[in-house]
Amino acid sequence: MRIRLFAGLRDRAGRDAVELELPAGALVADALAELRWLTSGTSVVMAVNREYADAGTVLSPGDELALIPPVSGGAQAAVAHARIVGEPLSAQALLELVADPRAGAVVSFSGVTREVPALEYEAYAEMAETKLLAIVTEAIERHGLCAAAAEHRVGTVPLSEPSVVIAASAPHRAAAFAGAREIIDRIKREAPIWKREEGEWVAGQTPGTGTPR
Repeated sequence: MRIRLFAGLRDRAGRDAVELELPAGALVADALAELRWLTSGTSVVMAVNREYADAGTVLSPGDELALIPPVSGGAQAAVAHARIVGEPLSAQALLELVADPRAGAVVSFSGVTREVPALEYEAYAEMAETKLLAIVTEAIERHGLCAAAAEHRVGTVPLSEPSVVIAASAPHRAAAFAGAREIIDRIKREAPIWKREEGEWVAGQTPGTGTPR
């Protein structure tokens, strides 16, 4: 798949486009993750078929893709990233996604399996990913974050491995901590994700109500 580049990104790459090999059903987030080597240190968004696209947009064969750096004369766009994944999570990868030259503070949180050999997670993946993206986007707006990202793993998560990773960057540490805290707290309350421990589903809250389920 051919990704068009402009302005500073074109200069950094030394060409006006790069090629990516993406699997069927890949998301904009997958393309951005593959292009971290190019986007490090700047906030960018993807445009799909000449429209700005969020991280959860599904890419189809024949789509026209473009990597858009901040535009001249306007405020730098904040990056919002969210995914439900079936493979091990990387806090470092999310820290790289939220890197921003405006940020004086970068915070990450990893929720890991403890005390048992493994936990099992199940999600209504399509709805959960949409909900995660909304939570991340709203936290960016509420706390004035430069960027924020959240990923949650499904399937078997062994002892000491993370099931959820959050990262947030902001000009000051108070906003970065507050934004990251809001994101993880809301994910726990609102995302349709379930946990099974030693064969039993763990009781939680009914999404959106704060009451036990």
